[in-house]
Amino acid sequence: MIGKLDPEERVMEDKNFTQEDLWQTIANLGWDVRNDKISIEIGGTSVSGIEQPEGYNKKWASPKGHRKYNKDAFIVIKNQSRTPFAPSVNDNPERLPHHSKVEASEQQSDSGKPADEHSGAG
Repeated sequence: MIGKLDPEERVMEDKNFTQEDLWQTIANLGWDVRNDKISIEIGGTSVSGIEQPEGYNKKWASPKGHRKYNKDAFIVIKNQSRTPFAPSVNDNPERLPHHSKVEASEQQSDSGKPADEHSGAG
């Protein structure tokens, strides 16, 4: 078998998960809870987006905007301060995007004009 399916570190073995376990996990990650922007979200939910008519069957339908938590809903703790959000930088001006490498003269659009007249490639 290639790979390993078991997690490296089991956080919740056969004991109850405690607040101390949470603090230890945060410390292991190197997060600074006083200065980092940490958010807590809930995953595994759905929101009804259908406007129900008056007198609808509440057993089978939910009103618009009602949030339902699935049985397997989960908690997500995110450190927004450590999310690397930096746009990529082209450090080589000779490097072209992959779609620019296609022979523009061989392509034609629906209008019958060569593709370089539309995209500026060439």
